[in-house]
Amino acid sequence: MIQVTNLIKTFKDGETETKVLKGIDFRVENGQFIAIMGRSGAGKSTLLYQMSLLDEPTSGEIIIDSQHAHAMTGDQKTKFRLVNCGYVFQDYALLPELTAIENVVLPLLMQKIDKKTAYAKAQEALEKIKLGHRLKNIPSQLSGGEQQRVSIARAIANHPKILFADEPTANLDNESSKIVMEFFLQLHKEGQTIIMVTHEEQYAKLAQKIVKIDDGKIISITENKV
Repeated sequence: MIQVTNLIKTFKDGETETKVLKGIDFRVENGQFIAIMGRSGAGKSTLLYQMSLLDEPTSGEIIIDSQHAHAMTGDQKTKFRLVNCGYVFQDYALLPELTAIENVVLPLLMQKIDKKTAYAKAQEALEKIKLGHRLKNIPSQLSGGEQQRVSIARAIANHPKILFADEPTANLDNESSKIVMEFFLQLHKEGQTIIMVTHEEQYAKLAQKIVKIDDGKIISITENKV
């Protein structure tokens, strides 16, 4: 599903250059659940952003779903993300003035899916994550755990090929974190490819494979017995 070859990412601040990724090589197979771990500043979220086409690497190659990322225009990348990728962020990234169902339906409408179908898909996704009773609540009326579940519903509503999650449990209590991770496991059993950045080993151990990063390089890849 994803092949990363000699990936390098450098950030510039005036005359200062900081190399965050220093030649990353690895692959993600279709249907795998991958956890990326590392200390703060190790480069794990930066790697996720490159693989998910939310950012542009300085050099190296990313092949995603048989497409070469460097050969895609900005518009092609935007369309690819909308159709093929789902995103879950630690800060939920919900629009505060929209209801739960409106937040979930928005990316579907952006794909030119007709309104009736889009709302049906959004409601189905929210019901799947047990928020069918919260369709008309705005984010400020929801707990942190419920907001994160809305963001997951938004990410999966159109059945993406790849689900990217950046620290999805970082701002949640233990119970909410458990609900999120149980749902990720359910999605994985259904064949969903998931790439998750986490600093919490107990949740990383639920994945098929743990990729550990330090100082911009992969230092170990461990298979989990799950």
